[in-house]
Amino acid sequence: MSKKKALSIITLFVLIIGLVLSGCSSSNESNGGKKSGDGKIHLKFMHDWPQGSSSAYFNLVKEIIKDYEAENKDVVIDVEVLNPDQYRDKIKVLAASNELPDVGLTWSNGFAEPYAKGGQFAPLDDIIKKDFQDQFVPGTVESYSFDGKSYALPMEMNITYVFYNKEIFKKYNLEEPKTFADLKKIGETLSKNGIIPATVGSKDGWPASMWFMYLADRIGGPTILTDVIQGKVKMTDPDIVKAAEEIQNLVDSGFFVKGNTAFSNDDAKGYFLNEQAAMFLTATWELPNFTTSPDTSQEFKDKVGYFKFPIVEGGKGTDSNSYVGGPGLGAFVAEKSQHKDQAKDFAAYLVKEWGKRSVESAGILPATKVNTEGLDVHPMYIDVLNDINNATNVTTWFDTQATPNVSELHHDLITALYGKQVTPEEFAKQHDNALAEEAAEK
Repeated sequence: MSKKKALSIITLFVLIIGLVLSGCSSSNESNGGKKSGDGKIHLKFMHDWPQGSSSAYFNLVKEIIKDYEAENKDVVIDVEVLNPDQYRDKIKVLAASNELPDVGLTWSNGFAEPYAKGGQFAPLDDIIKKDFQDQFVPGTVESYSFDGKSYALPMEMNITYVFYNKEIFKKYNLEEPKTFADLKKIGETLSKNGIIPATVGSKDGWPASMWFMYLADRIGGPTILTDVIQGKVKMTDPDIVKAAEEIQNLVDSGFFVKGNTAFSNDDAKGYFLNEQAAMFLTATWELPNFTTSPDTSQEFKDKVGYFKFPIVEGGKGTDSNSYVGGPGLGAFVAEKSQHKDQAKDFAAYLVKEWGKRSVESAGILPATKVNTEGLDVHPMYIDVLNDINNATNVTTWFDTQATPNVSELHHDLITALYGKQVTPEEFAKQHDNALAEEAAEK
């Protein structure tokens, strides 16, 4: 083939590719918030509450969007729904190519920080001042604030409990534990009788990390993991290493469901919902499944109780009113949205209506203040709301406080810890190495 002919073919190929890409860009204009062929503003909205596993959340969002579109005839909300792990991955990819949805959800602290400081999220202080003055639970807005600006509207406030099957406990004469030693004895009794003491999904790391976080709190005190993030304490602190050791002691004793390193959170939850496991450590985002969801039988709901994570004898965390939890997801607006004002308006509407409707209609705890007087809800909600009001401390999840890279490493190391593929000392040391490397880059 001659050089001239080859160049002509290459030129034609480039032109074809250009036309294809141009066509793709045109067909996807609505994803960027531009007006489409119907003359309406299309706002792209992404969330991580799939209908199958988070039906209460999914249905509430769907209802709010329907009402917003009814009030704003020139706006269409194009929704994309992913499960949480898929969502985390896609947000990273979209941010890297400056293609974030007009409105989306973000976790707080370390997850949100690079997006906020990197110019991906729009500051929302004007919306907070205009529409939410003194309406958010104290400390929630601050979890999405960096360099004096706020980059998300908090939607959830969650704390973590051990939920348990009261019928199974009654059958074996078990009572809610006051100490960690009590909890381990419960595990021994259940194991001897062929019952899985606790279900956990450690494949993705974050669900299983909650056990580690509570043990770190109870052994090393309520600020120890936050102190690690702030560089005041090393992960190789003996109390943190001890917490990791206790995780592996529980694994060795048969406390957790076998094969949990291959289980997602939904896989693990199934063991509790199907009454194959007596306990499930999770956050209050699961309350609908245990109280109001039509997908769960009333017979099972009547069997569910909960208790605060028990105190570890000799530990520095001596108050059971200290929780692992914090704000869950917040709504962000993309800085590069083609219709930023409209996106802000929708985000404000979403969060405002979420706060009004979430407890009574969906059994979800919002980040806006809730007056429990006269609430027509399951008694468990009143108890949890009172617990939040009386909490002495709520330590935001370590993986949320950490940057995305450290968070991802933490998830991988948690899986390895449960799978006995890493020692407690190695677990701690690898965290320290990653944190030191990030600190050196700043």
